[in-house]
Amino acid sequence: MKRFFWIFLLCVAAFHVNNTALLPDIMECRNLVTAREMVSDDAWLVPTMNGNLRLEKPPLPTWVAGAIEKVSPDNFAAQRMAAGVTGMLWVLFFYLMAKRLTRRDDYAFIATLVFLTCYQIVLMGRTATWDIYCHAFMMGAIFFLWRAFYDDEVEGKHTPLFHFLGAGVFMGLSFLSKGPVSFYALLLPFLIAALSYQRPNMRGKWSGMAVMVIVCLVISAWWYLYLRIFHADEMQAVFHKETGAWINRNVRPFWYYWRFFTETGVWAILMLAALYIPYWKKQLTWKKEYLFAITWVLSALVLLSLMPEKKMRYLLPMMVPCALSVAFILLHLCRENNKVNRILLWLNGGVVALVCWALPIALFVLKLNETALNAFQTVAAVIIFPLIGLWVIYAVRKNNVNGFVYGVVAIFVAAECLLMGAIGQTLGNPHFRSIEETRKLKTLNGIPFYSPADEELRIEMVYAAHRKILPLELTDSAKLMSSLPCVVVSQKPIDQAIPPRLLHLLKTEHIGDYDDNRLPKHSRHYNTLFLNHVTLLKQK
Repeated sequence: MKRFFWIFLLCVAAFHVNNTALLPDIMECRNLVTAREMVSDDAWLVPTMNGNLRLEKPPLPTWVAGAIEKVSPDNFAAQRMAAGVTGMLWVLFFYLMAKRLTRRDDYAFIATLVFLTCYQIVLMGRTATWDIYCHAFMMGAIFFLWRAFYDDEVEGKHTPLFHFLGAGVFMGLSFLSKGPVSFYALLLPFLIAALSYQRPNMRGKWSGMAVMVIVCLVISAWWYLYLRIFHADEMQAVFHKETGAWINRNVRPFWYYWRFFTETGVWAILMLAALYIPYWKKQLTWKKEYLFAITWVLSALVLLSLMPEKKMRYLLPMMVPCALSVAFILLHLCRENNKVNRILLWLNGGVVALVCWALPIALFVLKLNETALNAFQTVAAVIIFPLIGLWVIYAVRKNNVNGFVYGVVAIFVAAECLLMGAIGQTLGNPHFRSIEETRKLKTLNGIPFYSPADEELRIEMVYAAHRKILPLELTDSAKLMSSLPCVVVSQKPIDQAIPPRLLHLLKTEHIGDYDDNRLPKHSRHYNTLFLNHVTLLKQK
């Protein structure tokens, strides 16, 4: 119970403390706009985004977000908290799976600490995106499937139907969260590794397998069946669109993920070392279990590399086998104090300590002590991080691997509690002025918002404005005049967006110029699509 308590506290720090520090990204805006319209338009079965059908993503996480919106409107912290709670569920099943793999509490605890300090896990557990849902549910399915396959091998009894049923339920929930994504990226590599690890005894289990498949299909397919019946054409269009996107969008070469190990963050050196299979096969006590974990890593890497569309965030499910692999290396470092192990520990510990000592200097160089941190946070950071660095070096010198891991955990907790807000402000745009301000203007209440039909509208504008911004043909006299009074959100000034022949018929009121860029102008991600003029149009 003590270990569960510490894991729970670490989850709270990782996913919930300062969870609104980072501004919402495009994926969050899409999801929350959809949830908002679910509530406002009562469109729970056929979701929309800015008035258009959004059938690309299954609805389960959006239902969760919609329920939160219904109970507590515009509560961004609560929306991210839901993702954080789902992240905690993922951590729980990861811990249980790690414990089942080795039957050792210490291994499961170390593996979970590694998992919780992979920055991809922390980041996705802090954002209201749907990846965390599908992978968390699939982790539950994998845990139950492992028990269904192998419990009788260890405990000398047949696996109860309950485990297959649990696996089917969680597979279905995963599919209802993001379709087949986690089946391909998490479940399939696990199955490849599991069959390489040990072929399960399937005697008396085929009926359970059938129940699992049926339950999974029922939970997964009912919403798609509903759409197939009532929105067949739209569903067909979405299918072709999504298929084309996987083939034609963000296409990268096969080797794009070669640096996958860096996604583990602080554990990158040990993850890279874990790939030296011939050496660890001879050194590790848990050779079979290590080979299972590393096979899972390599299977996932190959399968993800085969997909034409690639993004680094798609590596999120790989953090599961990566954490399992790193934990085997760490546990070995605890038991064997040879030259290779000392070098590995010193390399990792030295980098961590240097970062701890450099952080206070960075606070003053970047002047965060003056702009983003209060006096307490500054003093605490200047004291705590160097002390953690000293502790890490002390632990490495004493070959105290557990102490080193706890030092890494302390860094994350301190950063999440003290610096997360500063990170958000440091990466922010100093000239940021959001279209969200228009919500405070009573003169715009009840007036519809439009954008020029020939301009691209970012969904972030819809989220910030808290209302639909529908396309309008500003050169069409009849459509424009029938839409008055209205507000136009345009990237060009209104006298350039509307032809002179129509402009003289209108009374225009300039509401403001807005820059919704989250990053500063010198950033390569600065986008002029976030620069908008807002104008109120009335008939003269």
